[in-house]
Amino acid sequence: MMKFIAYLVCYCIYPFSFLFPRSKRKWTFGSFRGAFNDNAKYLFIHASEHLQDIDCAWLSIKKSTVNEIRSKGLKAYWILSPKGVWHALRSKFWFFNAYSSDIMYCLSGGATLVNLWHGLPMKRIEFGITSGPLADRFVKKTLKERYFHPETFQRPDYLLSATDFFTETFANSFRIPVDRCLKMGYPRNAVLTAPEAERLGLVERFEPEQTKTLIESLKERPYRSVYVYLPTWRDSQRDFFIQGFDMKTMDVVLRERNALLLVKPHANNSVDSGLVGELTNIRLLPSTMDIYPVLPYTDVLITDYSSILYDYVLMEDKDVILYLYDFQVYEKERNFTRPFDELVVGKKVFTFEELLQVIRTGDHRLAPSERAAFVNRCWGDDMRPASGRIAEFFLAQ
Repeated sequence: MMKFIAYLVCYCIYPFSFLFPRSKRKWTFGSFRGAFNDNAKYLFIHASEHLQDIDCAWLSIKKSTVNEIRSKGLKAYWILSPKGVWHALRSKFWFFNAYSSDIMYCLSGGATLVNLWHGLPMKRIEFGITSGPLADRFVKKTLKERYFHPETFQRPDYLLSATDFFTETFANSFRIPVDRCLKMGYPRNAVLTAPEAERLGLVERFEPEQTKTLIESLKERPYRSVYVYLPTWRDSQRDFFIQGFDMKTMDVVLRERNALLLVKPHANNSVDSGLVGELTNIRLLPSTMDIYPVLPYTDVLITDYSSILYDYVLMEDKDVILYLYDFQVYEKERNFTRPFDELVVGKKVFTFEELLQVIRTGDHRLAPSERAAFVNRCWGDDMRPASGRIAEFFLAQ
């Protein structure tokens, strides 16, 4: 009942948000669950540091996030504070990673909504979904889903894309014209491709101590190889650690190879850290950690259907293992936007035993020519940092 009332209040407020004059010189940024992460984070840092005439502010429902950002010398407000509400209502441009609810849906009327999204569409997303647990929302569009998820039915004014390979899928999924999909790449990838000194400067200024400590330990290269396991979210919320992943056996193989495995669950998963127990060569990272500054100090990505694959291959001399232990089940739940083999690159394994064998042998080398062709298909040949291109576009609006 409380949730019903909260949304009712939101619906009452929403029409009034159209009445406020909005300034092109005020930009608002936010992310899902009140975090400070993903494309919006890196675009916000760029805009705050380089656009002196723009009043940029990060808005969050979490006071801890606000305090964290302020400690880095950047402007942030608690969204429920008078200053937060005022900035949201006066900003012409809203930049977010998923929906306007990353900031606050009921204050979004009249703003130009820029959805930076959080991954290229390997699998069907939003209104491209045809089956599975999200069908009630995107296929049936039930009254309940419409009432409790109004932000998903709110079409963005612009959506960030990369190349023609994905743009039409994005346009159909969000029900917007193709020309509203901006083929400019992702701001978060700058930290992957930046020169080392620039990357470490970003880490020093904007990352928490936990991330800095991890990076320093990886830079010392005490291990022969560093693997990072980043599985995607399952709509059915299956526990990927129980299904298809024996940590104790994996730890033994890693010790034999003098290798380290970093495991970061999806933000939607809650994982008991006790699962790692006394393991020596596996580290469980917080699901809230921004993994992007860490990725350059790893050697091999282990993933499944996560679009982080597309970002990881931007770095040269990195390998990819696709661990597809539930491929048939997942395909039925979500479906892919194209034949799977057209969407991925890397060594495919379908059982845990195959995964162990690939790690034992090191048989996961990604050929440079294959990587280059894949990068060109997914990202194009314009490798300029995305933040500058995006900022230039909206300064001209």
